[in-house]
Amino acid sequence: MANQQYLDLLNQGVETWNQWRQEHSDVEPDLRHANLSDTNLKGANLVGTNLEKADLSRANLLKADLRYARLGEARLLGANLSEANLSKANLQWADLFNADLVGTNLEKANLSRANLLRANFRGANFSGANLVRANLSGTNLSETNFSKANLSRADLSKANLSNANLSKAILYGTRLEEATLVETNLRDATLSSCFIYGISAWNVELKGAMQESLIITREGEPTITVDNLEIAQFLYLLPNNKEIREVIDTATKQTVLLLGRLTYERKHALHAIRDELRKLSYLPIVCDFDKSASRDLTGTISTLANLARFVIADITDAKNISQELERIVAELPTVPVQLVLQARTQTYGMFEHFARYPWVLPVYHYTDHASLLLSLEEEVINPAEQMAKELAP
Repeated sequence: MANQQYLDLLNQGVETWNQWRQEHSDVEPDLRHANLSDTNLKGANLVGTNLEKADLSRANLLKADLRYARLGEARLLGANLSEANLSKANLQWADLFNADLVGTNLEKANLSRANLLRANFRGANFSGANLVRANLSGTNLSETNFSKANLSRADLSKANLSNANLSKAILYGTRLEEATLVETNLRDATLSSCFIYGISAWNVELKGAMQESLIITREGEPTITVDNLEIAQFLYLLPNNKEIREVIDTATKQTVLLLGRLTYERKHALHAIRDELRKLSYLPIVCDFDKSASRDLTGTISTLANLARFVIADITDAKNISQELERIVAELPTVPVQLVLQARTQTYGMFEHFARYPWVLPVYHYTDHASLLLSLEEEVINPAEQMAKELAP
């Protein structure tokens, strides 16, 4: 049980407590089972303190120093541990439900089987921490550092792991159902036998990650496993969602990729083409090269072109799309490309070599936006559609 001497010191305030700790640095206070709920312990020196099974519910531990502290089975429901130092602390079986741990240092802490449900760990440091079988369901873990942490069989379902660092982390058997992993770093992480049904994975860094037997089905359904996180959600939808299959089929029949510049002067032409395509039941995809000039979009554009029925490229003052067009034309002989060019412009010279490819239609020259709209279906869309039918396998 808690030593009354230590409780009396704490009741005198954090300043008195810290002064005593400084004078008796070799002492590790015994506060087991202590009732410290709603207590103000902001900035308290609790290094090495034994707080096993203590009740710290709603306690204010802002910027408290809890290094090496023992908090096994402690109650920390709703506690404020923001920016606290819990490095190498023992929190095994601790209850941190709805606790605030924004920016908290939990480096090499033991949180195995801890209840971290709905806690806020945004920006916390879990590097090297033991989170085996911890409950992190619905937890905010955005911008959190989990490098080299052990999350085996932890429950991360519905957790927000956006921009989190999970490099070299171990996630064997971890539950990630409906978790958000937007721009999460999983470089060199171990993802084996994880449950990932309903996961949202966008722009995830997976270089060097070991991905094995990821379970993409819900509990109770026949188990389907895959070894790639990025395509897991897609593979699940294919056999289980008729609408998805129809969407893919529709995409290849109705998607039209529009390339060009979206400067103030030029965007009206592309938008006019886009609006007309919509009227004809096509699905236009517009790529703004000016806003993304600093990023290499060649691969992305090529992927989109693979899905397209045909491509329309307005090459008026659009020198910066030559690389993308080069790849599309050279690699996709089943995708027609229709170039359009406003009259009295000099851009065409650098695109002349495309004329030798049979699937590149003759350049259509238009006078202005009004004339383009009037002739678009007959002179641009219909020829491209006819070519698509001729090139279809």
